[in-house]
Amino acid sequence: MIRFENITKVLGGKTVLDNISFEVNEGETFVIVGLSGAGKSVTLKHMIRLMLPDNGSIVVDGEAIDNLGRSALEAVRSKFGVLFQSAALLQWMSVHDNVALPLREHTKMAEEEIGRLVAEKLHLLNLSDAGDKFPADLSGGMQKRVGLARAIIMNPKIVLYDEPTSGLDPVTSRRIDNLIVDMRKELGITSVVVTHDLHSALSIGSRIMMLHDGQIVENAPPEEFICSKDKTVQSFLESQYITKKGKWETGLSHE
Repeated sequence: MIRFENITKVLGGKTVLDNISFEVNEGETFVIVGLSGAGKSVTLKHMIRLMLPDNGSIVVDGEAIDNLGRSALEAVRSKFGVLFQSAALLQWMSVHDNVALPLREHTKMAEEEIGRLVAEKLHLLNLSDAGDKFPADLSGGMQKRVGLARAIIMNPKIVLYDEPTSGLDPVTSRRIDNLIVDMRKELGITSVVVTHDLHSALSIGSRIMMLHDGQIVENAPPEEFICSKDKTVQSFLESQYITKKGKWETGLSHE
Protein backbone atom coordinates (compact mmCIF):
# COMPACT_ATOMS: atom_id res chain seq x y z
CA MET A 1 0.00 0.00 0.00
CA ILE A 2 2.79 2.44 1.00
CA ARG A 3 6.47 1.67 0.48
CA PHE A 4 9.52 3.74 1.44
CA GLU A 5 12.66 2.75 -0.45
CA ASN A 6 15.96 4.09 0.95
CA ILE A 7 14.52 7.47 1.94
CA THR A 8 16.88 10.17 3.17
CA LYS A 9 15.82 13.66 4.28
CA VAL A 10 18.08 16.40 5.63
CA LEU A 11 16.55 19.45 7.31
CA GLY A 12 18.61 22.35 8.63
CA GLY A 13 21.79 20.35 8.25
CA LYS A 14 20.41 17.45 10.31
CA THR A 15 19.68 14.06 8.78
CA VAL A 16 16.12 13.45 9.94
CA LEU A 17 15.59 10.28 7.88
CA ASP A 18 18.70 8.25 7.09
CA ASN A 19 18.20 5.77 4.24
CA ILE A 20 15.08 4.18 5.74
CA SER A 21 12.96 1.51 4.08
CA PHE A 22 9.65 0.04 5.23
CA GLU A 23 6.22 -0.98 3.93
CA VAL A 24 2.69 -0.38 5.18
CA ASN A 25 0.40 -3.23 4.15
CA GLU A 26 -3.19 -2.79 3.02
CA GLY A 27 -5.72 -2.91 5.85
CA GLU A 28 -3.28 -2.64 8.74
CA THR A 29 -2.80 -0.03 11.44
CA PHE A 30 0.85 0.96 11.21
CA VAL A 31 2.07 3.01 14.16
CA ILE A 32 5.18 5.21 14.13
CA VAL A 33 6.69 6.12 17.52
CA GLY A 34 9.81 7.85 18.72
CA LEU A 35 11.12 10.79 20.72
CA SER A 36 10.39 14.38 19.69
CA GLY A 37 12.35 15.25 16.56
CA ALA A 38 12.76 11.61 15.54
CA GLY A 39 11.18 12.23 12.13
CA LYS A 40 7.69 10.82 12.70
CA SER A 41 5.71 13.72 11.27
CA VAL A 42 8.30 14.21 8.52
CA THR A 43 7.67 10.59 7.50
CA LEU A 44 3.93 11.25 7.43
CA LYS A 45 4.37 14.35 5.24
CA HIS A 46 6.42 12.35 2.73
CA MET A 47 3.51 9.93 2.26
CA ILE A 48 1.35 12.66 0.68
CA ARG A 49 4.33 14.50 -0.83
CA LEU A 50 4.10 17.56 1.36
CA MET A 51 7.84 16.91 1.51
CA LEU A 52 10.13 15.38 -1.09
CA PRO A 53 12.99 13.06 -0.10
CA ASP A 54 16.57 14.01 -0.87
CA ASN A 55 17.18 10.42 -1.93
CA GLY A 56 15.06 7.33 -2.42
CA SER A 57 11.56 6.61 -3.69
CA ILE A 58 8.05 6.41 -2.23
CA VAL A 59 5.38 4.16 -3.72
CA VAL A 60 1.66 4.53 -2.88
CA ASP A 61 -0.82 1.91 -4.04
CA GLY A 62 1.63 0.66 -6.65
CA GLU A 63 2.57 4.11 -8.01
CA ALA A 64 5.82 6.01 -7.41
CA ILE A 65 4.86 9.52 -6.30
CA ASP A 66 8.28 11.24 -6.47
CA ASN A 67 7.86 12.88 -9.87
CA LEU A 68 4.11 12.97 -10.41
CA GLY A 69 2.51 15.94 -12.12
CA ARG A 70 -0.16 18.01 -10.40
CA SER A 71 -3.23 16.10 -11.57
CA ALA A 72 -1.66 12.68 -10.94
CA LEU A 73 -0.54 13.80 -7.48
CA GLU A 74 -4.05 15.03 -6.67
CA ALA A 75 -5.38 11.61 -7.67
CA VAL A 76 -2.96 9.94 -5.24
CA ARG A 77 -3.77 12.38 -2.46
CA SER A 78 -7.47 11.65 -2.92
CA LYS A 79 -6.75 8.18 -1.55
CA PHE A 80 -5.77 9.75 1.79
CA GLY A 81 -7.66 11.28 4.68
CA VAL A 82 -5.72 13.16 7.36
CA LEU A 83 -6.56 13.76 11.02
CA PHE A 84 -4.34 16.61 12.16
CA GLN A 85 -3.02 16.89 15.70
CA SER A 86 -5.21 19.94 16.44
CA ALA A 87 -8.18 18.55 14.44
CA ALA A 88 -7.74 21.75 12.33
CA LEU A 89 -11.43 22.61 12.29
CA LEU A 90 -12.54 25.95 10.83
CA GLN A 91 -13.89 27.83 13.81
CA TRP A 92 -16.41 29.92 11.83
CA MET A 93 -18.04 26.83 10.30
CA SER A 94 -20.53 24.47 11.91
CA VAL A 95 -19.65 20.82 12.44
CA HIS A 96 -21.79 19.92 9.42
CA ASP A 97 -20.01 22.42 7.19
CA ASN A 98 -16.55 21.37 8.42
CA VAL A 99 -17.27 17.76 7.51
CA ALA A 100 -18.90 18.73 4.20
CA LEU A 101 -15.98 20.93 3.12
CA PRO A 102 -13.97 18.28 1.16
CA LEU A 103 -17.08 17.26 -0.78
CA ARG A 104 -17.89 20.86 -1.68
CA GLU A 105 -14.30 21.59 -2.71
CA HIS A 106 -13.49 18.43 -4.65
CA THR A 107 -16.80 17.17 -6.07
CA LYS A 108 -19.84 18.53 -7.92
CA MET A 109 -22.16 16.64 -5.61
CA ALA A 110 -25.61 18.09 -4.93
CA GLU A 111 -26.21 19.54 -1.46
CA GLU A 112 -28.85 16.91 -0.73
CA GLU A 113 -26.32 14.12 -1.29
CA ILE A 114 -23.66 15.98 0.67
CA GLY A 115 -26.07 16.29 3.58
CA ARG A 116 -26.82 12.58 3.47
CA LEU A 117 -23.13 11.62 3.49
CA VAL A 118 -22.28 14.06 6.28
CA ALA A 119 -25.14 12.71 8.40
CA GLU A 120 -23.90 9.17 7.74
CA LYS A 121 -20.37 9.94 8.92
CA LEU A 122 -21.53 11.92 11.95
CA HIS A 123 -23.76 9.01 12.96
CA LEU A 124 -20.83 6.60 12.55
CA LEU A 125 -18.81 8.68 15.01
CA ASN A 126 -21.66 9.26 17.47
CA LEU A 127 -21.98 12.93 16.51
CA SER A 128 -25.51 12.94 15.12
CA ASP A 129 -26.61 15.75 17.45
CA ALA A 130 -23.55 17.93 16.82
CA GLY A 131 -24.11 19.05 13.23
CA ASP A 132 -25.31 22.57 14.08
CA LYS A 133 -22.69 23.19 16.75
CA PHE A 134 -19.43 25.08 16.28
CA PRO A 135 -15.95 23.82 17.22
CA ALA A 136 -15.76 26.16 20.23
CA ASP A 137 -18.81 24.39 21.67
CA LEU A 138 -17.11 20.98 21.60
CA SER A 139 -14.72 19.15 23.90
CA GLY A 140 -11.27 18.20 22.63
CA GLY A 141 -12.38 14.62 22.10
CA MET A 142 -15.44 15.67 20.12
CA GLN A 143 -13.31 17.95 17.95
CA LYS A 144 -11.04 15.01 17.14
CA ARG A 145 -14.09 12.96 16.16
CA VAL A 146 -15.32 15.75 13.90
CA GLY A 147 -11.84 15.90 12.36
CA LEU A 148 -12.01 12.16 11.78
CA ALA A 149 -15.46 12.45 10.18
CA ARG A 150 -14.03 15.02 7.77
CA ALA A 151 -11.00 12.81 7.11
CA ILE A 152 -13.17 9.89 6.00
CA ILE A 153 -15.97 11.79 4.20
CA MET A 154 -14.37 11.07 0.79
CA ASN A 155 -14.06 7.34 1.64
CA PRO A 156 -10.25 7.26 1.51
CA LYS A 157 -8.24 4.05 1.33
CA ILE A 158 -5.71 5.39 3.84
CA VAL A 159 -6.04 7.65 6.88
CA LEU A 160 -3.04 9.39 8.42
CA TYR A 161 -3.30 10.29 12.11
CA ASP A 162 -0.88 12.86 13.54
CA GLU A 163 -0.84 12.50 17.35
CA PRO A 164 -4.58 11.65 17.56
CA THR A 165 -4.64 11.43 21.38
CA SER A 166 -2.40 14.44 22.09
CA GLY A 167 -3.85 16.74 24.74
CA LEU A 168 -6.69 14.38 25.63
CA ASP A 169 -7.39 12.76 28.99
CA PRO A 170 -6.81 8.98 29.27
CA VAL A 171 -10.49 8.04 28.99
CA THR A 172 -11.02 10.16 25.86
CA SER A 173 -7.73 8.89 24.42
CA ARG A 174 -8.94 5.30 24.67
CA ARG A 175 -12.19 6.29 22.94
CA ILE A 176 -10.18 7.71 20.03
CA ASP A 177 -8.16 4.47 19.97
CA ASN A 178 -11.39 2.49 19.68
CA LEU A 179 -12.54 4.68 16.81
CA ILE A 180 -9.31 4.03 14.91
CA VAL A 181 -9.80 0.29 15.38
CA ASP A 182 -13.43 0.59 14.27
CA MET A 183 -12.42 2.47 11.10
CA ARG A 184 -10.19 -0.44 10.13
CA LYS A 185 -12.73 -3.13 11.00
CA GLU A 186 -15.86 -1.49 9.57
CA LEU A 187 -14.45 0.40 6.58
CA GLY A 188 -11.29 -1.57 5.78
CA ILE A 189 -9.19 1.58 6.05
CA THR A 190 -5.41 1.37 6.14
CA SER A 191 -4.19 3.56 9.01
CA VAL A 192 -0.84 5.18 9.69
CA VAL A 193 -0.62 6.66 13.18
CA VAL A 194 2.10 8.92 14.57
CA THR A 195 2.04 9.02 18.37
CA HIS A 196 4.05 9.45 21.57
CA ASP A 197 1.43 7.40 23.41
CA LEU A 198 2.72 3.84 23.68
CA HIS A 199 -0.42 2.65 25.44
CA SER A 200 -2.32 3.73 22.34
CA ALA A 201 0.27 2.25 19.98
CA LEU A 202 0.18 -1.16 21.67
CA SER A 203 -3.62 -1.19 21.75
CA ILE A 204 -4.34 -0.26 18.14
CA GLY A 205 -1.26 -1.19 16.13
CA SER A 206 -0.86 -4.22 13.93
CA ARG A 207 2.79 -3.15 13.72
CA ILE A 208 4.87 -0.54 15.52
CA MET A 209 7.93 1.14 14.02
CA MET A 210 10.28 3.21 16.15
CA LEU A 211 12.49 5.93 14.71
CA HIS A 212 15.63 7.15 16.48
CA ASP A 213 18.41 9.35 15.12
CA GLY A 214 17.03 8.97 11.62
CA GLN A 215 17.07 5.18 11.74
CA ILE A 216 14.44 2.47 12.19
CA VAL A 217 15.41 0.73 15.43
CA GLU A 218 12.39 -1.60 15.54
CA ASN A 219 9.50 -2.59 13.27
CA ALA A 220 7.39 -5.38 14.71
CA PRO A 221 3.94 -6.46 15.94
CA PRO A 222 3.13 -5.16 19.46
CA GLU A 223 3.82 -8.47 21.19
CA GLU A 224 7.30 -8.53 19.62
CA PHE A 225 7.89 -4.79 20.04
CA ILE A 226 7.63 -4.97 23.84
CA CYS A 227 10.20 -7.78 23.85
CA SER A 228 12.68 -5.89 21.67
CA LYS A 229 16.28 -6.19 22.80
CA ASP A 230 17.11 -2.76 21.43
CA LYS A 231 18.11 -0.51 24.33
CA THR A 232 16.44 2.55 22.83
CA VAL A 233 13.13 0.70 22.53
CA GLN A 234 13.34 -0.67 26.06
CA SER A 235 14.12 2.78 27.45
CA PHE A 236 11.13 4.21 25.58
CA LEU A 237 8.86 1.48 26.94
CA GLU A 238 10.09 1.89 30.50
CA SER A 239 9.59 5.67 30.34
CA GLN A 240 5.85 4.98 30.03
CA TYR A 241 5.88 2.22 32.63
CA ILE A 242 5.36 -0.55 30.10
CA THR A 243 7.22 -3.81 30.56
CA LYS A 244 6.94 -7.20 28.91
CA LYS A 245 5.78 -8.62 32.25
CA GLY A 246 2.56 -6.60 32.31
CA LYS A 247 -0.89 -6.97 30.78
CA TRP A 248 0.60 -6.16 27.39
CA GLU A 249 1.58 -9.82 26.99
CA THR A 250 -2.07 -10.91 26.86
CA GLY A 251 -4.14 -7.73 26.69
CA LEU A 252 -3.33 -6.45 23.23
CA SER A 253 -6.52 -5.60 21.34
CA HIS A 254 -5.24 -4.80 17.84
CA GLU A 255 -6.61 -7.98 16.28
